[in-house]
Amino acid sequence: MESYADRPWLKSYKLGPFKLKTAIEYPKKPLFTILDETAEKFSGKDAYYYFGKRMKYRELKRQVDKLANALIALGTKKGDTIIVFLPTCPQFIISDFAILKTGAILVPCSPLLKAPELKHQAQESRAETIICFDKHLDLVNSVKSGTMLNNIIVTSHEDYSPAESEEIREIPGTYHFRKLIADHEAKAIDVKIDPTDDLAILAFTGGSTGVPKGVMITHYQRLANILQGLPWMMAPFPTYRGSASSLLSVPIFHAFGHYIMQSSIYWGLRVFLIPDPRDTNMIVQLMNEYRLFLVFMVPTQLLKLAQPEIEIKRMPVMVMSAAAPLPAEVAQRLEEKIKMPISEGYGLTETVVSHINISAFAKVTRFATSPKPGIGLPVPDTDIKLVDPDTGKEVPFGDVGEIWLRGPQTMKGYWPDAGSGLEEDGWLRTGDLGKMDEDGYFYVVDRIKDMINISGMKVYSIEIDECLFKHPAVVGAVTIGIPDPERPGSERIKAFIRLRDDFKGKVEAQEIIDYCREKMAAYAVPKFIEFRDDLPLTVTEKIFKRALREEEIKGMKEKGEI
Repeated sequence: MESYADRPWLKSYKLGPFKLKTAIEYPKKPLFTILDETAEKFSGKDAYYYFGKRMKYRELKRQVDKLANALIALGTKKGDTIIVFLPTCPQFIISDFAILKTGAILVPCSPLLKAPELKHQAQESRAETIICFDKHLDLVNSVKSGTMLNNIIVTSHEDYSPAESEEIREIPGTYHFRKLIADHEAKAIDVKIDPTDDLAILAFTGGSTGVPKGVMITHYQRLANILQGLPWMMAPFPTYRGSASSLLSVPIFHAFGHYIMQSSIYWGLRVFLIPDPRDTNMIVQLMNEYRLFLVFMVPTQLLKLAQPEIEIKRMPVMVMSAAAPLPAEVAQRLEEKIKMPISEGYGLTETVVSHINISAFAKVTRFATSPKPGIGLPVPDTDIKLVDPDTGKEVPFGDVGEIWLRGPQTMKGYWPDAGSGLEEDGWLRTGDLGKMDEDGYFYVVDRIKDMINISGMKVYSIEIDECLFKHPAVVGAVTIGIPDPERPGSERIKAFIRLRDDFKGKVEAQEIIDYCREKMAAYAVPKFIEFRDDLPLTVTEKIFKRALREEEIKGMKEKGEI
């Protein structure tokens, strides 16, 4: 009898008439070599586009080498941790590769963090150096006490943009990013790195389900994951390398955005940088003007693009969604505009990318197949099994189970202990529930923590969300379970809905409930509906279900209901 260990998805490793590799060789070399090699092969190609300003790959490498020497002059040693507290901008890319070249460890932190969150990550990572915008200097100084932060390197929103000033304004107690680069040579740095053991990245989880944890990623693990993505998927089309463009609208400090940036560098792409992921106008303008080949987004961004008032031209673009499940209704609305299918990927901070839906990609490459929904196929050399959370046993094909995975891209462990967070034999429990079809394509059903228990019946919140999105008045929806005061241990379903502007004040909660009753089992129908103009988002643009749940429970306690 076939099992998950047989990797039944390998039979679907094909792009149109082309068969894709079922296994890959992963070189054991430092991660920063991907920039060195691209700068040599595509030296005159644009590395990025930022507010209309571009930089060639050869110049990007020179800037990186100069900053790496500057960091060493400041006392940076192999194994040190350096926080990059920046949004999507060229300075992040330069910092990323410069830090790697010194043998230090990059700690990407969201510039949307509040003081307590930044202080926690600074304390946990034991970072002595931080790179930030000058407008965040007061925040950084407010958290220095109780941390090891010593060196503060500042830059600005205008740096590396058309608005950049020739004058460098130095701030006492800090080092200026551009001055450090100007004052140091682009000399080669001799640091011995063991790619399989030495850390390249210490990325903190989003914290949407608990306290953020530091995820340790080695040079080898990240390079392996890069090779499992675009280079594997696009192997039949080598001419795209060094000639195509990508749009980075996912924040670069997010694990997926960071991965996409590094993958684009490896492939010699011109990366269009979106500083503000909420700037829908900039995203649309760049898509329409430059007809980009690859566009990476999260579902909340795609939801905005799918709105009727947003005009996007028909174009041969590959749009990939990740970081959260993409409602089928949203994908369909956008597909009708651009006349191309929307693909999905899947991963965690602990792995970044473990699945890619290549069925949608076939049409972009002019080898049309029938696109399949869902997160797609496990990438090469990745083992997946679906496990019953209650029994610990593998579930039959087609049944729902928790997604367990392992592969060369799986983290070294949670900081600072190697192996922590991993099960026996290196398996990572994702906390996500999924199922696999007969072709080896996977589908996420829900997170275990988001699954709702109605008197012992399992209800998947994502399925309710999908139903709500199909209602013509609904533009956004999220479902949670809240305690049932009448049945201890059971829950009730509450849905939060954002209506289209032309439906506001015209739709009642009961109408939504009746609509769900026609589409779903009685026990899965929401008991409560609340209309909101805005839904809380995490720093990575995911809908923050935990915040909604905590808010509801607090309110119920204040009313004496629980």
